Amino acid sequence: MTMNVTLTGATGLIGTKLVRALRDRGDAVTVLSRSPDKAGAALGVDAVAWDPLAGPAPAAALAGRDAVVHLAGEPVAQRWNAEVKQAIRDSRETGTRNLVEGLRAVGAGGPAVLVSSSAVGYYGRHGDEPVPESMPAGDDFLAGVCVVWEREAQRASELGVRTVTIRTGVVLDASGGALKTMLPPFRMGVGGPVAGGRQYLPWIHVDDLVGLYLTALDDPSWSGAYNGSAPEPVTNKEFSRALGHALHRPAIAPVPAFALRLRYGDMADIVTEGQRAVPERALAGGYAFQHPDLAEALADTLR
Repeated sequence: MTMNVTLTGATGLIGTKLVRALRDRGDAVTVLSRSPDKAGAALGVDAVAWDPLAGPAPAAALAGRDAVVHLAGEPVAQRWNAEVKQAIRDSRETGTRNLVEGLRAVGAGGPAVLVSSSAVGYYGRHGDEPVPESMPAGDDFLAGVCVVWEREAQRASELGVRTVTIRTGVVLDASGGALKTMLPPFRMGVGGPVAGGRQYLPWIHVDDLVGLYLTALDDPSWSGAYNGSAPEPVTNKEFSRALGHALHRPAIAPVPAFALRLRYGDMADIVTEGQRAVPERALAGGYAFQHPDLAEALADTLR
């Protein structure tokens, strides 16, 4: 059975892969974008103009749809200052609220399910303690952003919309995201563990993250929060070793925490702390990971 799906944030790393997967299986896709002409041409789908901060999502892009996927948000991976942190929060809190207001305006003729992005940063610092979805929220900046982000998404459930949030870890895709940033130094043989390398890195192959979104759309038993991370998180040191091995390069050049802080400010905490997030609910919900092994996942990503 095919679906009619509306997406926000469709031109990003995850969005482009998810749009392709939906179209490959025969679903009809509409995207909401600040630049609809550009997005529609790039993705080969219908596109409707929407600024998430300006007002409710347009009813015309939600009415008659089966589902909506919400991926839009200000990039987190940049140097944080007060202005950037406010933009990161507003894009998720206000943007998600305005999406749900669009759903409210459409009423019974709108999507039956909302799948919204979130992040493993929800949990804050936990050292080497395994972090399933039942773990409470942390108290740092990114945890606070995730809390309000998910709170606004969950308001869709008040409308009778089944609501799922995917708390995403570090996505493995050589064409973008964190891995693309790591590749140049590792390829030159000057990559290595960050800030001692003992912190956990909750990684996931991009195909599995797309798979989680598809399962969340399709399976009526899925509701609430799910960790978007592979079953076996590794330490930063272990990840560095695996990436070096995949590239046939040494991976022993350490990156001190102060160097990251000089470049990224408070955002460096995301890299130097990390979470040992485990996908307890996804596994219990029947999702079978395509790439559960880090070495194989890296090899597949880099081929």
